[in-house]
Amino acid sequence: MSQQVRKRAGVDFEVAAKDGARLRGTRFEGAANGPRLVLVHSLAMDRRFWDKLIDRLPGDCSIIAYDCRGHGASDKPAGPYTIATFGDDLAAVLDHAGWPSAAAAGASMGGCATLAFATQHRARVDGLGLIDTTDWYGEDAPAAWEKRAEKAEHEGIASLIPFQVTRWFTEAFRKADRQTTQACVDVFLANDIAAYAATCRMLGHADLREGLSSLNIPVSIIVGEEDYATPVAMAQAMQRRIPNASLRVIPHAMHLTPVEVPDAVAIELTQLLERIATASTATSSIGRPENT
Repeated sequence: MSQQVRKRAGVDFEVAAKDGARLRGTRFEGAANGPRLVLVHSLAMDRRFWDKLIDRLPGDCSIIAYDCRGHGASDKPAGPYTIATFGDDLAAVLDHAGWPSAAAAGASMGGCATLAFATQHRARVDGLGLIDTTDWYGEDAPAAWEKRAEKAEHEGIASLIPFQVTRWFTEAFRKADRQTTQACVDVFLANDIAAYAATCRMLGHADLREGLSSLNIPVSIIVGEEDYATPVAMAQAMQRRIPNASLRVIPHAMHLTPVEVPDAVAIELTQLLERIATASTATSSIGRPENT
C-alpha cells in the first residue's frame, strides 16, 4: 500500500557551520508539538534526494533537509574533510532551527554523518534512521575510496556514471523511471570534483564503530536487498553493535532506497518516529507521582 502523498512547501535557509562554511537547506513545518526530523543525503546528491520521501512522511512532522558541505548549494571548502565535521554540521543546523534535539536519518554518506552526530552530540539525538549505510567500510576502504577520488580527478566525474547508476538502482527501476534516474545523474554531474574527491577520502577513513553499543535510543536500520555498495551484511553488523536497533531489508531495491522505494522507507521512518514518541512518553512518566 502506498503512503498518502501530500505535497509540502518548505522555506529555504542558510546557516554558518563552526568553521564558517555556509550550509543551505529547506525547512518544512509540522505541528508545534510534533516530531522533528533532519535528513542527510547520499554522496554526490543534494537535499532534493529526499523530495519523494518528505511528501510521504506524517504531516505533523517538522523536517529539515540540507545540502552537506561540498554538495549542492552549500559551500565547498578545500579538503581534507572529516566525518566529525559533518556531524558538527548537523548540530549547527539544529542550532539554527532552535531545536534542542531531533531524530536524524541519513542515506549512505548521510548515514555516516548521522552516526557521527549521534556519538558527538548524544543529548541532541532522539533516534536514528540509518539507510543504505555502514559504520565502517572495511580495511580496504582507504585504498578503494582513494581510487574513486583519483578517477574523478584524472578522468572527470562523468567517467564514474556507468559505475554509479548500476549501484544506485535496480535495472527494473532504471527502465521504468528514466526521468528520476536522469535527475540523479544530473545532480551527480554537477558536483565540484575537488569536494567530491575530498568526501570520498573522508568516507574511506571513516570508522564509527566505537561507542555504538552505548546508543540507548530508537534506531532503525534500512537497506535494499540488492544493495552491494553497503550490503545487507554491513547493516547486520551495525545492528549487532547497536542495542535494540531494528533492521528492515527492502526486497528488490538497491542503494538509493529513498528514491527507488520511498513508500517503504517512509513507513520505516514513520514507525521510528512512533517508537521515539513512545520512548519519550515512557521516560517522562518515570518518577511522576501517582494520583491520590
